[in-house]
Amino acid sequence: MISEGVLSSDDKDKFSAAGGLSLGGADHMVENVIGLYSLPIGIAQNFVVNGRAVTVPMVTEEPSVIAAASNGAKIVAASGGFTAEADPPQMIGQIQVVGLKDLETAKKAIQENEGALLAQIREVDSVLAKLGGGPLQLTAREFPDTAAGPMLILYLTMDVRDAMGANAINTALEAVSENVEKITGGNVRLRILSNLADRRLVRASCRIHPDALKMEGFSGEEVVKRILEAAAFAEADPYRAVTHNKGIMNGIDAVVLATGNDWRAIEAGAHGWAVQNGKINPLSKWTADEAGHLVGKIELPLAVGIIGGATRVHPTAQACLRMLKVQTAGELAEIMASVGLAQNLAALRALSTEGIQKGHMALHARQVAMAAGAEGEAVDQVAKIMCRDNKIRVDYAKEILKNL
Repeated sequence: MISEGVLSSDDKDKFSAAGGLSLGGADHMVENVIGLYSLPIGIAQNFVVNGRAVTVPMVTEEPSVIAAASNGAKIVAASGGFTAEADPPQMIGQIQVVGLKDLETAKKAIQENEGALLAQIREVDSVLAKLGGGPLQLTAREFPDTAAGPMLILYLTMDVRDAMGANAINTALEAVSENVEKITGGNVRLRILSNLADRRLVRASCRIHPDALKMEGFSGEEVVKRILEAAAFAEADPYRAVTHNKGIMNGIDAVVLATGNDWRAIEAGAHGWAVQNGKINPLSKWTADEAGHLVGKIELPLAVGIIGGATRVHPTAQACLRMLKVQTAGELAEIMASVGLAQNLAALRALSTEGIQKGHMALHARQVAMAAGAEGEAVDQVAKIMCRDNKIRVDYAKEILKNL
């Protein structure tokens, strides 16, 4: 990796057992620290996003995720790679106002004072404003019949630039709360960012020649047909749609973790976006164009940052960002969306042809061998025998281990 210019010699230490996050650093990140918890970092290869070759770090404990992403990316690269775009980094924060006598009057008061409230928010974070970000809009919505009584909810839209945005928005909301109470005559309760980042969508797409999809026993045209059938299954059935989307998030979450971003916020936003109009929808869409090429598209909210939070303080996260060579949060999100689409392609291709277990269990065999007590070279020896005999079980691994 160093010889290829992907990592510097200083970054190499961030990926070693002795590098990365120190116990002292961890103690400053969260409370009641007693140690460190490690997960593997792997590299997904073959990615071309918007014409640029990208080396993608992925943190995951699940075998086959990185291999599948690399395989999907290789197929897409043969047809030109991924095209991706990200919306401006706009996030929404909410203020809950209760104890109002007249919702309509309070809403009108907010509308009349929107400019003054936005000006106050700009003063809270002058650095964000200098970078071209800051508050854009403040609106209000009436909820007359909630279980807790009538309430007015304010929606603050902010451009958070290259941050995830939670701290900036939460600080802004709390700063104006006292004025909101004076303006409305109500009582402010919750003041918090929303993780449904539907103003911060990311889209990625690919167009694949059937020849790039062919495999032993299946022509490219047959694979295209089967992938379309699998996609239709996810569109029709919620049980399949959830698992379809979980596979997409296998890839996205791994990059989110590697870069020190908030995978819980990403998961919440993605699955919230998937459940629109009361129906669970697949995050990706697969069709065939007139020439018979397979066309894949994905759209989802990705509120990620390259500054602030763990991305600023975790040495390995910083090294992963340098590896990706991204200049903006939007560019990082575009890569993540492309990884999700690659993961989905690889899964649908395997599921609709030879089945998912053939490849997955071969890679899972090493974990089974380790669970049986194998160490060092014995791990690969035991795994090889289990795969040969098609018996990937802990009890069989222990039997093999005794005979080695």
